[in-house]
Amino acid sequence: MFGFDPLVLAIIALAAIATGGIAYGLLYSQIEAEKKTASRINRVKAAETDHAKVKAARDRVQEISKRRKSVQDSLKELERKQHERQKKAASTSLKSRLNQAGLSATPSQFYTFSAIFGVVIAVFAFVAGLPPLALIGVTFAAGLGLPRWLVNFLIKRRQKKFLNEFPNSLDVMVRSIKSGLPLNDALRLIASEGQEPVKTEFRRVVESQQVGLSVPEACQRMMITMPLQEINFFSIVIAIQSQAGGNLSEALSNLSRVLRDRKKMKAKVNALSMEAKASAVIIGALPFIVALLVYLTSPQYIMILFTDSRGHLILAASGVWMSIGIMVMRNMINFDI
Repeated sequence: MFGFDPLVLAIIALAAIATGGIAYGLLYSQIEAEKKTASRINRVKAAETDHAKVKAARDRVQEISKRRKSVQDSLKELERKQHERQKKAASTSLKSRLNQAGLSATPSQFYTFSAIFGVVIAVFAFVAGLPPLALIGVTFAAGLGLPRWLVNFLIKRRQKKFLNEFPNSLDVMVRSIKSGLPLNDALRLIASEGQEPVKTEFRRVVESQQVGLSVPEACQRMMITMPLQEINFFSIVIAIQSQAGGNLSEALSNLSRVLRDRKKMKAKVNALSMEAKASAVIIGALPFIVALLVYLTSPQYIMILFTDSRGHLILAASGVWMSIGIMVMRNMINFDI
């Protein structure tokens, strides 16, 4: 075994430490420079990455802004066209109203029927012995008022049937588009397999495409024969999708859900306002019921209203005030949704 002198070991250790310190002192500046260089390079790379991210984010924001502006411009244009269509709808011709009612009669046939019906009612009224003034009023109401009321009744009934079936048709379109069918084929599917009156309206859309109109224009023309806000929503969705793109099936699915919610809200409002409507009907009919009962019990007591000029003035003033009251109650219980 060889022995080592502790003094020699201490000298060797001190020499190694001194050599390491001298080497660190000499290389410290180079090591720090390399660290600073590496740190600067990392900062530059991070800055470039951040700049690229910022630029990509800015590009996305600009793209979203452009798309939003395009959608806003489309909505403004559609709103302008819709306003023009509403102006035209305000002066709807008799032919358009007959089409809205689902009738195949022409305006001349309608006027002929109205005249014949008015003459028949006038003959019955004359045979019944009505006075001349009442005879003129009954003839006028039968010849002009009743047929037009019947057309309005048929229009409202047809629109109600359309609203009941329209969301189901939209659901069929959504499933068709999700399965891979294009929009034109989905419209043809509703036009051939749908329920009336949705089937007829979509058939007109398909026929409009066959004569050269685009799908958005054909859908907008549906407002002529079915002037409803729901049709306006549908045409706006189709027009925006054709101009700005997007998921049409999702948009139609959302529209179907909105239409069902509107229907539920209308039913809820009708249920809540039914008591007020019943009260309004009772209050409006009460004067006529009381007058009829008084006439049946004491006719000489109430006939002075019809034979004396002062009674005529009282009846006229009562009619005016009754009309004002009925209009006020009607506005109070009718709500637009």
